[in-house]
Amino acid sequence: MKRAPLFRVVGMSAAAVVLAAGSLTACSSNGSSADGNGPSTLRVTLANHVWTDSIKAAIPEFEKANNVKVELTQLGEDQLSDQYNVKLNAGTDEIDVMMYRPLQEGKTFAKNGYLADLTDKVKSNADWDWSDFQAGPISSTTYEDKVVGVPTITEREVLYYRKDLLKKAGLEVPKTMEELQADAKKIKDANPGVAGFVARTGKSAAVTQFSSFLYSYGGDFIDDAGKSAVGSDAAKKAYAVYGGLIKDQGPKNVSTDMSWPEAMAIFTQGNAAFYTEADSLYKNATDPAKSKVSDTVGFAPLPAGPAGSKPYNVPSWALGINSQSKNQDNAWKFVQWATSKAMTLKIQKAGVPGPRNSVWADPQGVSTYPKDLAAAIAVSAKNGVGHDRPLVNTVATAREIVGEPIVTAITGGDAAAAADAANTKFDKFLAGDN
Repeated sequence: MKRAPLFRVVGMSAAAVVLAAGSLTACSSNGSSADGNGPSTLRVTLANHVWTDSIKAAIPEFEKANNVKVELTQLGEDQLSDQYNVKLNAGTDEIDVMMYRPLQEGKTFAKNGYLADLTDKVKSNADWDWSDFQAGPISSTTYEDKVVGVPTITEREVLYYRKDLLKKAGLEVPKTMEELQADAKKIKDANPGVAGFVARTGKSAAVTQFSSFLYSYGGDFIDDAGKSAVGSDAAKKAYAVYGGLIKDQGPKNVSTDMSWPEAMAIFTQGNAAFYTEADSLYKNATDPAKSKVSDTVGFAPLPAGPAGSKPYNVPSWALGINSQSKNQDNAWKFVQWATSKAMTLKIQKAGVPGPRNSVWADPQGVSTYPKDLAAAIAVSAKNGVGHDRPLVNTVATAREIVGEPIVTAITGGDAAAAADAANTKFDKFLAGDN
């Protein structure tokens, strides 16, 4: 039997701790007991996340029901990436189930053959019900028409707003981008020191939130032919609107290096009327300990552009099976169990947005969410696009390229020219991204 890898292990079950210590030596290389009578060992690698906490607490139930011992490795994102880069590239069979980020490394993992093809498996259990999963997240865990992962955690972009400021101005919640622009201006003009709008501004950090504007104006990062689309008329309009909202209606002397913590802080300190952000961060705005405006925050679907309201609806994490695993049957049992309707509902009630339509239709599934947020999420789940950044191998570089026109628009430069320059650069990047 191979020894358990000597990396940081947190929160194992008691049996797994014994295994990691090397005390159990009667296992074969496929994780099964040597005599064929004892439980097999399933090696599961998960990220540090509140979703993982819920799964970890329930693992004894899975072990008992399936005669399986789970060896759980739980790591931070950076550690997880480092481990995958080394072990998967080396063709390890010491990982069976793997938690991964579909939008960050999903394409690379699938292209390199690290993820097992689950296409037949997801269709094999009607009770588990693959059709219950939302279309956007499914698209992000599918590669070349093959299902390579099952979404576990989702998020969408929604509109955060101040109910008190809208009431004071006699305004309804904006339903279109044009209304958002006009309402943000009206509130800013009437409330010195309060911005009409705030959002992420850093050229890489802002890409995800800008993406919803891009889709709502009818654009995308890459066209159907695999070429750059950030120089299209739709993209240029989206850059101008997103950047213009921050330039004209944003905070005075706004930084061009803000990610969500900085933008959220401006909103929660009462210094902005509208804010577009991931729904998964909503508790930062509604928790009185974190937000000065907690009692007056409202939520709504992303205002519609010419193509409608098309926010991203993405899986931030998914479960896959290592293609080199020799314990794939038990690995699939674990994936089904961890993503079942009952488990997804349980975890969503704990505050982690799930990828199944049924949990959003279930009153229990939305019982812990603000009613207007749950309603906005339901709309966004139907209309959402399954990616919030370019789907490429080298994601970080791509975000830097396509994010440059955002900063140009925020600082008052020629956003259209910047989009043309980014288009040329991104096309060169795409030609070499293989």
